[in-house]
Amino acid sequence: MSGIGATGFILLAIVALLLFGPNKLPELGRAFGRTLKEFKAGARDMMDDEKDTKRVEVNRSENIESDNKRLPD
Repeated sequence: MSGIGATGFILLAIVALLLFGPNKLPELGRAFGRTLKEFKAGARDMMDDEKDTKRVEVNRSENIESDNKRLPD
């Protein structure tokens, strides 16, 4: 499959025009654009956060004595 061609795009535009009408289509386009912009910004922030975080290792051998204490009788 090579994707949507010119004919498919025209058919999609006609169906959208019939479903939503000429007044509602610009609003839907703007809303879709804003949603994509927010999604890209969120994904970019997540990727930047992932690069900035460092792995922290905790040495549990220092706390072995405190973990082995018994409760008073």
